Amino acid sequence: MTRRKKERGRPRSPEVDLGILRAAMRVMARKGYAGMTIDEVAAEARVSRPTIYLRYPGKAELATAALAAYRARGRPDETGDTRADLISRLRHFRKGIERPFGMAMLGSVLTEEHSTPELLALWRERLVKPRRAELREVLEHARARGELREGGDVEAAVNMLVGSYYAQYLAGNPFPDDWPEAVVDTILAGLGQPGP
Repeated sequence: MTRRKKERGRPRSPEVDLGILRAAMRVMARKGYAGMTIDEVAAEARVSRPTIYLRYPGKAELATAALAAYRARGRPDETGDTRADLISRLRHFRKGIERPFGMAMLGSVLTEEHSTPELLALWRERLVKPRRAELREVLEHARARGELREGGDVEAAVNMLVGSYYAQYLAGNPFPDDWPEAVVDTILAGLGQPGP
């Protein structure tokens, strides 16, 4: 006779999971990554510290999970219109990075590179790679539809799409209303599909 193993504990609540991630975002919006504490997130989410630690072994895991969940909200679907899809992704990216403490969080991640290398690794895994994969996918689908010339460097185009935001921001130049359109049209022209 086979005995079924008894499961330990209660199943996790999706509402609690979401509450923790949203609380972490609220705390980071007020204090940035450096000022965020597990205690404050627990208080904000109205859960205990152990409840958080059951899900996230530390602050870096919690912060990057919260940011990844935030990034996923409102993410545009691919429509098959290459230009429109790239523009909508750049707008979504800008909205995410310009949330309170968005650029400061990136600065914290880079500052912590040597003392907390797992933070940068998690940032890359949960935020950078998925964003780049979405842009790459749009361009690869465009190539499959014959919209891009053979041999066009999709990786360089992805770097330029993401990098254009940081270049504009760090230069201190105001963002024109048509910033995403101008960037996308320039890149598509270079890949063999001129903008309108």
